[in-house]
Amino acid sequence: MHPASLAAAGTPRQRKWPSKRRIPVSQPGMADPHQLFDDTSSAQNQGYRAQRAPGGLGYPAASASPQAAFLADPVSNMAMAYGSSLAAQGKELVDKNIDRFIPVTKLKYYFAVDTMYVGKKLGLLVFPYLHQDWEVQYQQDTPVAPRFDVNAPDLYIPAMAFITYVLVAGLALGTQDRFSPDLLGLQASSALAWLTLEVLAILLSLYLVTVNTDLTTIDLVAFLGYKYVGMIGGVLMGLLFGKIGYYLVLGWCCVSIFVFMIRTLRLKILAEAAAEGVPVRGARNQLRMYLTMAVAAAQPLLMYWLTFHLVR
Repeated sequence: MHPASLAAAGTPRQRKWPSKRRIPVSQPGMADPHQLFDDTSSAQNQGYRAQRAPGGLGYPAASASPQAAFLADPVSNMAMAYGSSLAAQGKELVDKNIDRFIPVTKLKYYFAVDTMYVGKKLGLLVFPYLHQDWEVQYQQDTPVAPRFDVNAPDLYIPAMAFITYVLVAGLALGTQDRFSPDLLGLQASSALAWLTLEVLAILLSLYLVTVNTDLTTIDLVAFLGYKYVGMIGGVLMGLLFGKIGYYLVLGWCCVSIFVFMIRTLRLKILAEAAAEGVPVRGARNQLRMYLTMAVAAAQPLLMYWLTFHLVR
């Protein structure tokens, strides 16, 4: 036998098997040879991620084509410009017409007070007998601010006195086991109603008497609101010392407010008559004097009417 054949017979032939190459599963379109079913979840997840990636909230991102941006931007800009123009027009309209209904500039004048003015004014309301100069000071035909002139009317003291009066009334009702929100509201509304009636009656009387005066409605509210200071003092003394303390303090405050109103209003009502050259004994001047006395005399009556039921 040929030696080469013997060598081939003695030595077994080595068979060459094809090399196995591992196929990555992550590649699309390729699968694991040992896997029974095709895994399509990776492709779906990749598609879902592609949809939600731009939005970031799990919703498909809106198409941001140049045509959509061109259409969206002008509309939003027009809406913003239109809204800004409407707001500017509305502000201009309010600024022009607000003084017709609410005189903001005048109200600022009546609240221009400080601590020293409040102390002096309260002392003047309680002790008006020693005060000599009742003229309101002017600067270039304009009255100076209340903090510079104790004779100028203000709204700070009447407003705070009214609120304090309502609170003191609630305290008095509570000490007598008669407190209720309805009764407290009735007390506040009745005080406001009487104040409104006073203002309207005085304005009507000034019109009928044909008085040319610089008294305004806000001035009347300020002067008529000063009586709440004496009412607070009377109710507090009534709570501390009973009926005797109430009548003593309220009586003093009633006389004080009467003197204060006479000396204040006569400069507003009678001064015009003197400037016009009307005789002191004239009929129209007498009517003005009666009107001043009636307004001053109504203050003690209302002070008693609004407080006597609070002290028992």
